[in-house]
Amino acid sequence: MSVIQNIRERTEKEEEERLSRYAAKSRDAMRVRLEEECPIRTKFQRDRDRILHSNPFRRLKHKTQVYIAPSGDHYRTRMTHSLEVSQICRTIARGLQLNEDLIEAIALGHDVGHTPFGHVGEEALRHIITYFEHNEQSIRILKVLAREGQGLNLTETVLDGILHHTGEGIPITLEGQIVKTGDRIAYLCHDYDDALRAGLLIRSDLPANVKRTIGEKPSDMITTMVVDMIDSSMGENCIHQSVKVQAAMQEFRQFMFHRVYNSPNLRDERRKGKYIIQALFEYYIADSSKLPADSLILAGGDETQAVVDYISGLTDNYAIDLFRSLFIPR
Repeated sequence: MSVIQNIRERTEKEEEERLSRYAAKSRDAMRVRLEEECPIRTKFQRDRDRILHSNPFRRLKHKTQVYIAPSGDHYRTRMTHSLEVSQICRTIARGLQLNEDLIEAIALGHDVGHTPFGHVGEEALRHIITYFEHNEQSIRILKVLAREGQGLNLTETVLDGILHHTGEGIPITLEGQIVKTGDRIAYLCHDYDDALRAGLLIRSDLPANVKRTIGEKPSDMITTMVVDMIDSSMGENCIHQSVKVQAAMQEFRQFMFHRVYNSPNLRDERRKGKYIIQALFEYYIADSSKLPADSLILAGGDETQAVVDYISGLTDNYAIDLFRSLFIPR
């Protein structure tokens, strides 16, 4: 056992010797509930594995990125998006000598709180209950709902990166800051790639400054922004982009919202997705006994929270099938 024990200790020592002084070290990470250390894996490696093997992560395979329950095999889902975020951010972390295990755990867990139908479902729930944020639901899933109500007991460092991957807050670690920007790099470039495949866009549609600054092929765009982040952040205690690339990325984002995310071509499908969320919410809030067992217990008796937990956890096709079984005559 002493030989095995040295594996984790050896990795922790390597982190201290190899990583930047600004990197988060797994030895320093804390959990809400104390537990015996793994003889082989560091705390961040265990967090990554717990997320990867969890039901909420598996459900991402059937949750939409942009297109609602797409019929093609090659469109991104929340799972492929999360894997792509992990790859992009690990490359940046490697260049900056930061902690790749922490990056991977944050990236794999950052979207587990997303609703069915992507941001359409999030907007629908927000309209119904006035407040819903998928990053906060991710934290609720990982701390409370996962593993049949036990939660995964992840380190506070990983949870902070997941909570602040979007919105106004800034992650406390450089690794979390990388995911915050890397998430945007991933979804913009890959949603653009999917839009090309779907025929919503052609490359000549891109604004001239975007093409000139970061390119027009998705792979080239990712490379440009990754290299820029590494170059701009090298040796510093915060993560930067250059002013030029950041401005082009923001212009790219505005273009994507105008031409893809809010495209009239997707409006009808978005309307249907919102309608399904609304109908399911009204059905279960009228009779919470129809919810799965223990839903109310995990929500502390709060019926609205119990319904939100259940609906936000559904996959696209399961939500559609559930709607069909509840409201469509056989």
